[in-house]
Amino acid sequence: MSYKNQWPTNRLLSTAARLVEHAWNENLASLGITHAGVMALDVLRSEGSMTQAQLAHQVRVQAQTMGKTLHRLEVHGHITRSRNALDRRSHMVSISPAGERVLVDAARLEKGLLGSDRDTDEQFRRKLIDLISTLGGARWRMEVEDGAETPAGPTEGAAPPTESEHSATSR
Repeated sequence: MSYKNQWPTNRLLSTAARLVEHAWNENLASLGITHAGVMALDVLRSEGSMTQAQLAHQVRVQAQTMGKTLHRLEVHGHITRSRNALDRRSHMVSISPAGERVLVDAARLEKGLLGSDRDTDEQFRRKLIDLISTLGGARWRMEVEDGAETPAGPTEGAAPPTESEHSATSR
């Protein structure tokens, strides 16, 4: 019996997630994009233009981390940035036609990475969505319901949102 059979579920999930992300990044390198870039582009495609802070919140990373991802995306022509008309201190980030095209190619690579048997994966997907909603909700004050994210109330013991977090979630 393999020693991995004795690992707790959280270690199995964490290890599997890292291995999938590494394999995906290796495949995506041929497109000049990373897993983080795909996530950012996917949000921009579905939600439209937004500030770096709003995008970071949607992807659930720090704004500084998102800045590095956006720099790489901009260098490859996958996004455009323009001055925010409402707040000249920030920029609006938008997906470009090249970004739209690279998402199509990335989806094809992703499907080939793990295969796609929706019937057998659906229960596992629901459990993952539940984990993201439960654990992510406490950290990011968001819940995933039927594919849509909605702001969640503050969790017990959680610090109230900062002014920038509050304004990002209220837009």
